[in-house]
Amino acid sequence: MADLPPQLVVRAYAPARRWFTVGAIAIAILAALYATFEVGRYNAGYDSLAALRERGRLGEQVAERDAALAELQGKLAHLETADIGQSRERLEVQRTIGELQAQVASLSQELAFYRGIVTQGANASEVKVQNLSIAATDVPNGFRFRLTLVQPVRPDAVVSGNVVFAVAGQRDGKNERLDLAALTGGKRREVPFTFRYLENIDEQITLPAGFNPEELQVEVRSSRRGIAPLQQSLVWNVETS
Repeated sequence: MADLPPQLVVRAYAPARRWFTVGAIAIAILAALYATFEVGRYNAGYDSLAALRERGRLGEQVAERDAALAELQGKLAHLETADIGQSRERLEVQRTIGELQAQVASLSQELAFYRGIVTQGANASEVKVQNLSIAATDVPNGFRFRLTLVQPVRPDAVVSGNVVFAVAGQRDGKNERLDLAALTGGKRREVPFTFRYLENIDEQITLPAGFNPEELQVEVRSSRRGIAPLQQSLVWNVETS
């Protein structure tokens, strides 16, 4: 008996269907696991839909807070800009007030000069106060003032006499008047003068602590008989460098 040939087995090979089957099984397993997870969370009291709604509500609140914060930041920036403008306006007003006060002090001093020309009595003074300048020194509460005297009536004649100074002001809320002896430590009580056209009198004084000067009182006494003394009160205005 002759030998029969071996049997040939034919099998269909479909790799795509195999991978599709594997994928479907994997998806089914994952879906089952997720369903089991959701069921477990639901049984534990967790609601996915409620969580989604809560998250949406919280997102809306965050958006509202962000909008309110942006609005407040805009208002703050506006207020800061307005405050800077008001600060500049205040500085400008203060500077203008300072200039006006300086002008008033200067005009008051000039007015005092002109008032001093007119004296009580029939005889006018032969000496006139022309100018006053006051400057601070390096000594604490120390000042140097220069008083210019001129002869307006008879410039061809020599005039002589004495000048008495005093500073009037306040200390501890009370009016106080300090003469030249108190201001120079007893070194001088009056200042003599002799001139034909003009003379500058320079004096250095020291004010006591807590004393607020307001005016320099000047009395010019001529050595000639029958000449009325010249009395003037000059505004205390310290020059700034």
